[in-house]
Amino acid sequence: MSLAVSSPLTRERSLAVNEIFFSIQGESTQAGRPCAFVRLMGCPLRCSYCDTEYAFYEGRSKTFDDIIAQLNRYPSKLVELTGGEPLAQPRSIPFMEELVSRGFEVLLETSGALSVEGVPKEVRIIMDLKTPSSGESQRNYWDNLGFLKEGVDEIKFVVGDREDFNFLLESCRAHRLPERFAVLVSPVFGKINLEHLAGWVLDSGYPLRMQVQMHKLIWGEKRGV
Repeated sequence: MSLAVSSPLTRERSLAVNEIFFSIQGESTQAGRPCAFVRLMGCPLRCSYCDTEYAFYEGRSKTFDDIIAQLNRYPSKLVELTGGEPLAQPRSIPFMEELVSRGFEVLLETSGALSVEGVPKEVRIIMDLKTPSSGESQRNYWDNLGFLKEGVDEIKFVVGDREDFNFLLESCRAHRLPERFAVLVSPVFGKINLEHLAGWVLDSGYPLRMQVQMHKLIWGEKRGV
């Protein structure tokens, strides 16, 4: 791991990056679209079902210009900033601003534990609300619901069991989530019966969007796709 950078100016325009790759968007309302991913290093959470633990510690410093130069080599203007937790690096905000200014369509995948207030309005936010089985539900920053853009941004619940789904239902009732946002229901990959989860979604009475991680169905647990 190398985080050395050459000057104060470079440091102001750099991020600790775990990996950059081009793949199929596997989740959210944008599922199925070719998308470039910038996975940033580091995360303050330790969710029980995390599938990117390697991003906690592995990475190197890259300047905004170097990152964008790599993105420009891909035949898509759709970019997702993911992690780890992208917002754990404050410079992710000016980086997203720069992506928008250069004509990219930007998605942000975030844990919901850090404020999204400063995220550029042009960015579509896909924000987790952590469920009980994550072990991190106490970290949900509920004020974020007031910062999200209604009718644009998305909320994701990762569901590992019935308790998690009940938490989803209560959250929907308490905060009118389906009236305000696309609500995504994502199974803990390989840990929950999909038929059972589909039945809970159908019985909920809410316009939920069940999703599976399409990229894992295609490539399994392989990194960088």
